[in-house]
Amino acid sequence: MDVLFSKSQEKVQRVPLKFKRYLLDVINWDSRLIAIKGARGSGKTTLLLQHMALHLPKNGTALYIAMDDLFFINQSLYELAQTFVKYGGKFLLVDEVHKYQTGHVKLN
Repeated sequence: MDVLFSKSQEKVQRVPLKFKRYLLDVINWDSRLIAIKGARGSGKTTLLLQHMALHLPKNGTALYIAMDDLFFINQSLYELAQTFVKYGGKFLLVDEVHKYQTGHVKLN
């Protein structure tokens, strides 16, 4: 999990903030679940990272993950979310969901 937090922080620190994505101020970020779809290269990842950089706490309660990360070869999104919440996580930003292999989900 520490590796994911490090990657998340690195991406947030590198996101450009000079030009803000249009939807940044349009989306109701208070919703429990938000799905953003669009063409490849349209700015979905930048939008997520800008929201995290500008509006979410920097105290370990927010985490950006990309489902094409090798971490998810042996770990399910469900298990990660459970662990994240157990340790005080509140904002889980999930990117590249279409790359996730649903066969890895293990419900006990």
